[in-house]
Amino acid sequence: MTRPQLPPFTLQSAIEKVRLAENGWNSRNPEKVALAYTVDSRWRHRAEFVVGRPAIEAFLTRKWTRELDYRLIKELWAFAGNRIAVRLNSTTTAATGSVPTETKTGNLKPMG
Repeated sequence: MTRPQLPPFTLQSAIEKVRLAENGWNSRNPEKVALAYTVDSRWRHRAEFVVGRPAIEAFLTRKWTRELDYRLIKELWAFAGNRIAVRLNSTTTAATGSVPTETKTGNLKPMG
């Protein structure tokens, strides 16, 4: 396993951290993905609020059961010091048909 890139980030280490995060999400392994977040993480997905790793795992399990062939693309948008901003684009095929692509922006915060 590759050691996660830690701040302060260079262009190369920021790109690598974004790629590692993308690969983690695309593994579709809720336990693995949840470990990338703090135990008290708080997420909002549309009208749903998710708090803590067990809730993140449950949310991702439900999400990836409904969204077949889920694929996330993360692109480095900006970085400075210990912060990285990413552009997110996800595509999937739902059990009931095609789901539109959605684009978001977000931040990757360093762990440790």
